[in-house]
Amino acid sequence: MTEGTLPLWAEITIAVLVLAGSIIALLGSLGLLRLKTYFERVHAPSVIATMGCWCIMHGTLLYFSMQGGGLAIHALLIALFIAITVPVTTIFLMRAALFRARRSGKDVPGSLSRIVSSDERDS
Repeated sequence: MTEGTLPLWAEITIAVLVLAGSIIALLGSLGLLRLKTYFERVHAPSVIATMGCWCIMHGTLLYFSMQGGGLAIHALLIALFIAITVPVTTIFLMRAALFRARRSGKDVPGSLSRIVSSDERDS
């Protein structure tokens, strides 16, 4: 094995992981086109971006680790950052969209805090 080549099993594994991550990301993008409302559309890219990112991260981690530079922690840190920030920003965007929709009088689900507080009063 020379400096720039990897064993066949590693190349196949890396290719499958990166291809799987790319296909998952493509499915999330198609969800943006297919779904109609913002509340439906927001789920496809947020969940899919995290799943696709983790597949690509595993392929990257395997590739750079096998190239001889030791364990490639940078790929893991990037994926960890995405796994933390994507759900948090999605929650904030959904809350802002719900607030805006309620203020404009659109038909959206009611606030859970009102349901919980009325249930507490009944008991």
